[in-house]
Amino acid sequence: MIYSVPNMTCAHCKAAIESAIEEVGGKADVYLEDLEIEVSGLPEATVLSALKAAGYPATPTE
Repeated sequence: MIYSVPNMTCAHCKAAIESAIEEVGGKADVYLEDLEIEVSGLPEATVLSALKAAGYPATPTE
């Protein structure tokens, strides 16, 4: 699933998002230039909750 993360602006954001998704058992491919991430293998609610808790609210794009 692909998520839009509009407030992702730098390498620190990328690392924080990757860490937040890893903490809940997933892996995120972060596309900083597109302000999107791709996560597979996790329920949407888990991804959205983890990102919100990390300070990066997201919305699904697919």
